[in-house]
Amino acid sequence: MFHQGFDPLRITTLGEHGKVLKGRGELHEIRNSSVGLHNVGSLILLRQRMEGDVSFKRSMNYMKTRLTHWLIVPALFLSAFFTLSAETVEAKPKAKASVPFFIPPDVNGLKTIIAPPVKTKAIKVAIFDGKGAPSDGIENVSGRIKSIPEATVTRVRAEDWATIDLKQFDVVAFSGGSGSQQAEALGEAGRNNVREYIRGGGGYVGVCAGAYLACSNFKWGLGILNASTVSSKWQRGRTFLDIEVTQDGQKLLGDIPGTFKVRYANGPVIKPAERRDIPAYTTISVFRSEIALNGSPAGVQVNSPAQALGTFGKGRVFISSPHPENTPGLEHLIPRGVLWAAGVNAP
Repeated sequence: MFHQGFDPLRITTLGEHGKVLKGRGELHEIRNSSVGLHNVGSLILLRQRMEGDVSFKRSMNYMKTRLTHWLIVPALFLSAFFTLSAETVEAKPKAKASVPFFIPPDVNGLKTIIAPPVKTKAIKVAIFDGKGAPSDGIENVSGRIKSIPEATVTRVRAEDWATIDLKQFDVVAFSGGSGSQQAEALGEAGRNNVREYIRGGGGYVGVCAGAYLACSNFKWGLGILNASTVSSKWQRGRTFLDIEVTQDGQKLLGDIPGTFKVRYANGPVIKPAERRDIPAYTTISVFRSEIALNGSPAGVQVNSPAQALGTFGKGRVFISSPHPENTPGLEHLIPRGVLWAAGVNAP
């Protein structure tokens, strides 16, 4: 290989007395004439041969040209390859980012629709923490429960529900997310433990996904509420819907005239399951408007339960299809449901 700037026609050598002889430059004085003339003569012959050797110069030019090609062409190829790769990646359609659901603080006119509970007691609540229950949903429900004086909330990991002694808690809670994923994470042993805990007198609170989990028409469900969903097409959409408290619901939620808004996000639309081994549920609020996107059936949500109460064995079950826990004005609805599930009548 040749270093950069190599010129085979420029030669530097040393005479026997250390004087420098340079091709294409002046020949410096040589003190020893006999030796100097010999060296000069040899240098001149070499220079003439080199300058006269056309084939040599052509060979050198050819090598320079080839060397340039070896270095530049691969570089250009690599540059084009990476540019094309980048353009290909950028050309791929990007997944749409999830748009956060905006919750207007004045959605209910800046009013407190559901009043704080009057009757309370110190309660212990275990809340599911695992697949199918996003952390923000857990925090939203936990935050409302903690507003009850002397209430404590313990996150219980999915893998622990099969063996934990649930009798140490007054209520178990399952927040929003995916009911089927929560059921899968619980496993058969975990679901049985929850079911037997409620049968023995424990309380259950299910919000959205937790409401699906309580229903009786899914093989993976807990089957602790005598209810089934009206359709398998659950992706109805997200919005604020109108709900209204029923006469039965006034005992728990208070005498609230007219409708008010609640955040809805694909919660279950339920109907009676007609099971003979479980008492019928009690509707405490109903939807007065609906959303029906993604091929879900229209006309079935209006007048269906938004919140309902039920019993399973000696235990109590409270479910909410929508999300009052982070709807302005409804902050005290979940605490009232939790206290009822814990055995406090008309909290």
